[in-house]
Amino acid sequence: MGIIVNLDVILAKRKMKSNELAEKIGITTANLSILKTGKAKAIRFSTLEAICKELDCQPADILEYQK
Repeated sequence: MGIIVNLDVILAKRKMKSNELAEKIGITTANLSILKTGKAKAIRFSTLEAICKELDCQPADILEYQK
């Protein structure tokens, strides 16, 4: 399985839409969509930090490892 991205879950808990988060952290909705679907090959720490700051969460709330 690998790395699972739970960004949709956190967005739902925070009652925030993807386009709103993308605008607040300064990335395109397309790039956020790639991240949300798990198709991203990498994520910058600055992007991860911005997401965590905006959603008031920890990286482990967003990213999960499954065998």
